[in-house]
Amino acid sequence: MPRDTPGPSLTQSAYENLRADLLACRLRPGERLKINELCAALSVSLGAVREALSRLTSEGLVIAEPQRGFRVAPISATELRDLTEVRIEVEARCLRRAIEAGSVEWETAIVGAHHLMTRLPEREPDDPGRVNEDWASAHTAFHRALVAGCGSPWLLRLRETLYAQSERYRRLSVPLSGGGRDVGGEHRAIMEATLARDADRACALLARHFEVTTLILLEAPTLDGED
Repeated sequence: MPRDTPGPSLTQSAYENLRADLLACRLRPGERLKINELCAALSVSLGAVREALSRLTSEGLVIAEPQRGFRVAPISATELRDLTEVRIEVEARCLRRAIEAGSVEWETAIVGAHHLMTRLPEREPDDPGRVNEDWASAHTAFHRALVAGCGSPWLLRLRETLYAQSERYRRLSVPLSGGGRDVGGEHRAIMEATLARDADRACALLARHFEVTTLILLEAPTLDGED
C-alpha cells in the first residue's frame, strides 16, 4: 500500500519515473494526469505524486490548472521554433566555451560517449518506430559530454532545461524520420569538428543537427493546427 507521508526516496522515485515517461512521450502532450492512477502505477502515495508533479511543473513539463489538476505540457509549432532557436544559441555558446577551454580529459570523455552510442541501436529492434532507451541515455550523455568543458554552471543548467524540453519533440520525430536521415553521421561530424577545435564548424553542424529534427516535425501533420 502507498504510504500516506512521502519520504524523500519515494518522491524522488515518482519524480524520476514520471519525468522519464514525459520525455519519452509515454505520457502524451496535453494528456490529463490522473493522480490516483499515477499513485497506483508507481506504488507511491498521493503526497509523493503531488510533490513530483509540482517539480515537473516548475520544469515546464507539466501544467497545473486551478480546480482541474495536472496535465502534460502541450506542444506546438510555435513553441518548437522558439525552443530550437534558443537552444541553438545556448548550446553553441556552451560548445564554443568548451572548445576554448576543454582539456584532454574532456576530449577523451567525448570519444568514449560517442563510442558507446555507436554500439547501440537507435531504435528498438522489435519496434522501429520507438527509440531504444539505452541509446537515448547514451545520446544524452554524448551531447552532455560535448559541452562539459564549458566552465559555466549557469549556462549548463540552462542548457539542461532546454535539452529536456527538446527531448519530447525529438522522440516524436523518430517515427516520422524514416530511414533517410544519417543521425550517426551527424554525430560523428560534430565530434570530429569539436575535437579539431573548429568552433565555427562544430557549432554550425550542431545547429543543423537540431534544425533537421525541427523540420521533420514541422513538415508532418503532428503539429498541425497547434500554432
